[in-house]
Parts: sequence; C-alpha cells; structure tokens
Amino acid sequence: MTDDTHAKLDNLLRSANIRLGRIQRNRLAWPVDRYGAPTLGGHYEGLRHGGVIVLTEPPSGAAAELFYRSLHSGCAVVIPFGENPGFDFLKSKLTEFGTVSPSAEGPHELWWGGIGWSKLSASADGATIRPRIVSYYPFGSDPDDIRSLRRSLDELELDSHIEPVAAELGEQVLCFEKAEFLARMWQRYSEPLLFVEAGATLCEAPLLPSALGCDVALHKWNRWEMSARTLYLGRTARAGQLLRSWHHLAASYPSIWDGYLLDQAWGLTSSEGPLDTVWLPRSYHAMKGDLAAARATILHSEQTTTTSLGPDPGFAGLVRAARRAGRTGARDAFMVMTSEAANENGVAVILRDIEANDARAVAATVEAVTGAFAADCGGYKRFELSLCALKDDLGAAQAAAQQARYRILEIAPGQSIPRDFFAAHAHHPADHAVMTARHPFP
Repeated sequence: MTDDTHAKLDNLLRSANIRLGRIQRNRLAWPVDRYGAPTLGGHYEGLRHGGVIVLTEPPSGAAAELFYRSLHSGCAVVIPFGENPGFDFLKSKLTEFGTVSPSAEGPHELWWGGIGWSKLSASADGATIRPRIVSYYPFGSDPDDIRSLRRSLDELELDSHIEPVAAELGEQVLCFEKAEFLARMWQRYSEPLLFVEAGATLCEAPLLPSALGCDVALHKWNRWEMSARTLYLGRTARAGQLLRSWHHLAASYPSIWDGYLLDQAWGLTSSEGPLDTVWLPRSYHAMKGDLAAARATILHSEQTTTTSLGPDPGFAGLVRAARRAGRTGARDAFMVMTSEAANENGVAVILRDIEANDARAVAATVEAVTGAFAADCGGYKRFELSLCALKDDLGAAQAAAQQARYRILEIAPGQSIPRDFFAAHAHHPADHAVMTARHPFP
C-alpha cells in the first residue's frame, strides 16, 4: 500500500470517527492494498467501480438490497461496528471473509466480506509461508484410510506430520485427544499448522490462510456451525490462546462434540483480545457429493449433507443467529477486560436495546464504558460487556453474570458514562440485583 493510500485510509478513519486497534487497522489495510482505496458507504444505487466500502450505519432492507446489487467481485465491504445485529441482514447477503474481535485499543468487532472468493483466492499464489499439514489416525486402524492424504501431500510437496494416536474409544477420537494432538504439534513445530482429518485429500496447496496472515482460519458449515475438520493456526499469541482454551474445555467436557467446544473457545478468545479470524470458503471443507467438489482445495471423505454436523440440535438455537453474522451472542461476553486490582471481584455491564438504537450511539456507548474501565476500574478485577438486542438476550446475559457472582450494571445506548462510572458503583449499595439506568448512579 502506497503512502498516499495509507494517508487516505487514516483520513477516512479520522473523519468518520472510527476507532480501530492496531491489528484491526492492519487487517483493514490488507483489502485496501488489494481492492483499492477506501470510501465511506453512503449511497446504495449504481454499480461501483471497486475498492473497499466502509459502512458505519446498517442499511434498511431495501437499501441493503440496492447496495448488494451495486457490488461486484472487485469490491470489499468493511463494517467497523460488526458487533451490531443491525448489520446482520446485509452480512447474510455477502460472502463473509473474516472478523477481528475487540480490544481496549479498538473496542468493536471489525467484519469484512464481499462478493465471492475469487479475488482473495488469487492472493494465495503469492503466499511466502507454507503451513505444515498435520493429521492423525486411530492407532490400529487401517492405514489405507490416510493413503490418499499422504499421496496428495507428496504431490504438492507440502511439509506434514501424520501419526497414529491411541484413542480411548478405539476408532473414535475424542475432542480432547484431537486438541491434545494439536497442542503437541504446536509445541513441536515453529511454522503455522493446518489440521485436516485423515480421510481428506488435498487437491491443491491450501495457502489462502497463510497468505491472509490471520490468527485462525476455519469453515462455518451452513454459515454458522464451526467445524474442526479443517483448522488453521497461525504462529501468533492469539492462536495459541485459542488452542489452549479449546484444549482446556475439551479436558473438562470430553464427551462434547469438537465443533461445539471450538465454538466456545473461539468466543472466549475473541472476548479477551483482537483475534483475527478468517472464515474459510467451502472449497476448504468440501465433501463428497458437493457441487463444488471438482474445484475443492480440501476434499473430505464424508458424504455431503444439509444438516448440522454436530449431534445436538439444541446448540444451534443458542449460537446460530450470532455465528451467521460472525459475532458473539448475548450469552457470550462481547468483550472482557482485566485490571491490576488485588481481588477477584467482577462486574458485568449489559448494554441493552442495541438493535433499536442508532449504530453510532451503540458504538459510542461501547467506547465510553470500556474507556471508563481502563481509566478507573473501581476496584473490580474483571469487567465483562454483553450486548443485548432482545428481552430473551437480556435474561440470558443476566443469568450468566449471576452465575459468575458478578455485580450487574445495565445501561442503554446514548447513556452518559462518566469516567468514574465503575468507582461510583463500587461504593454504591447493591440494593438491586441489576442496576439500570432507571436507578441514577451517584
């Protein structure tokens, strides 16, 4: 990216009052470098010439349709307030490329997408780092099951590590055993890792994740369900944190399906810092019978299906809507911050009615409350922020905070948040289980 393009990007962010962290800024610079100069999305009609369109307000249904029709494969769309469910409808029409979760430096989720993967896939040709392909098979199983994978790795001249593992259930490898295997590979090798199931075949070198330089890359089956059949881990601290969280959850709940626990590890890691995630295209998770199997990068041996991969239909109701939009839901903390306070006291702030309010008002309130905690934690060790659009979301967030025995503070978009917000509450009598804007704070 030229100095002039850098300057234009910085001017756009400054003029639009968009606050990004360093990792989010770097991610935004990536599509700007490849798609072209950024512009603020304001008009929705007429074919666009290309470039990166930055949207700060969610368009209505009709406007979203017009905006979508104005795009082509040479356009990328960036939403700097991706945590707001008001953008969900537009996201559902676009191809989702990735997200960068919030941090104290940039307290919003950066979402980016576009029209198809053709332009991004072409960038894989310029990848300078190749991942090590890792896989396993149950000890004592038929080694012919991995012959196709080994052959494809040899043909593509890719470094790899495939080994047998002693699975407790014979030929069924538990999530804990998969996470433990990946943890060992993480310690053993220094390059990025790309895990694929042993029955898979690599049809071409899977270089897209390393070309994008992300922390983690995986595919969402049916646009919401995280699959652990193809999993890329970059050599970053955040990728290591995700792996440790997944490993810990799998050790605690060994009988739960690996995709569900990977989902929860992703949500936990995303809330604690800027996790740069790429949502891989179907070509990296193709299955037998897929219409696009002939153009697959990674072809798994299982037959394709339109149903969920995991066994628990109840899990979909908890996370599906949020995951389809590439964001955490009300049952997950959107953002977690910690302080140097010498105690274990926690405070949960619930920002309600986010979908019924202006996106800018929601964003400003998020920035105000996270800034207040950074300025004065009020003696709280841990701060969790949850975003709620519906009444059911509110109840779920309150229940989660009560279970953690946190002080619960409920706020609304546009509410004034003073710098001593948390300090004032630390000395305020906890007369109510949940303090809301209807109870004025001193």
